[in-house]
Amino acid sequence: MDVRKTNAVVTVNPFSKRESHSPKAIITYKVLTLLTWLLAVVVSAYYSVESPADDLKHGRTIPGQNLLNLSGFTLNFPLVAIYFVVLFILQIGYVLHLFSGDIDKVNAAASVGSHFILNNLLHFAFVMLFTRAHFAWAEVILIINFFNLSSLAFRHNTYPRFIHAPVVSGPLAWTFVAIYWNGAIAVPHSESLVARIFANIFVWSILAYGLFFLVAYKDYTIGFWLSILAAALGVSQFLDSIIALQWIFAFVIMAVLFSLSSVIAVSTWTGRELGFGKRTTHDNGDAERAPLLSDN
Repeated sequence: MDVRKTNAVVTVNPFSKRESHSPKAIITYKVLTLLTWLLAVVVSAYYSVESPADDLKHGRTIPGQNLLNLSGFTLNFPLVAIYFVVLFILQIGYVLHLFSGDIDKVNAAASVGSHFILNNLLHFAFVMLFTRAHFAWAEVILIINFFNLSSLAFRHNTYPRFIHAPVVSGPLAWTFVAIYWNGAIAVPHSESLVARIFANIFVWSILAYGLFFLVAYKDYTIGFWLSILAAALGVSQFLDSIIALQWIFAFVIMAVLFSLSSVIAVSTWTGRELGFGKRTTHDNGDAERAPLLSDN
C-alpha cells in the first residue's frame, strides 16, 4: 500500500526524479519547454531596449533600472548581456535534445524539464517586476527560483554537461548574484555608508558559494559562470566608483574562481583525479557527463 502511494505521488509530482517518461509527458515537456524558453528570451531582449509601456512613471529598461539605482552590487550590463546570450545559446542545445531521436538523451533532458520550465516562468515574472520597479516582489521571485534551482542541483540524479551548464549552473549562478543585485536596490539608501559596508562583506559570499561547488562537487561550470558575473560587478564598480573596495574584491573573486575552475576543468577533461570533492561513478574520460553533481 505504501509503495503504491509513493508511486502515485511520484507520478503526480512533476519535480520528482524519473529515469523514463511517457510519450504524453515528453510531448508536454517539448511544448512547455520551447514556449517558456521563447518567453524568457523575448522578454529579456525586449526589456533590454524598451521600457514598460504600462508604467511610464517608474518603468525603465533593465539597464535603465540598473543605472538609475546604483548600489554596491550594480552590474555592468554589457557583460550581463553577454552572459545571457551565451546562456540562451547553450539552452538551445538543451531544447534540441528534447527533440532528439536518442531516447536516453530525451529522458535525460525531460528529467529536468519541470525545473527549467519553472525557471523560465519565474525569470519572466522577475523581468516584468524589475522593469516596473517592484523590487521587493522581484526579490521574492528570485528567492523562489533560487530554491527551485537549488533543488535541481542537490536532489536530482547526476546530469551530463549539456544539461548541467545551461539548465542548472548557469541559471543558478545568475539567480544567486541577482538576489544581491536586486536586493541592494530594494533596500532604502543603497548608497549609504552602512549599505557600502554590508556590500563589502556580502560580496565574499559569491566566492564562498563558488568554492563550495568547486571543492564539494568539482563543478567547474558554476565557477566559470560566477567568475563572469564577478567581472560584471568589478567593471561596474570600477567605472562608477560607488564603493572604493568593491571593485577590487570583485576582481579578486573573479580571478580565484576562474583559476580554480580552469584547474578542475583541465583535470576533468584529461581524466586526472584531484584529491578532493565527491567522486562520480562514471568514467573520467567521459567528458559528456562531467561535471556532475552527486545525488544527496
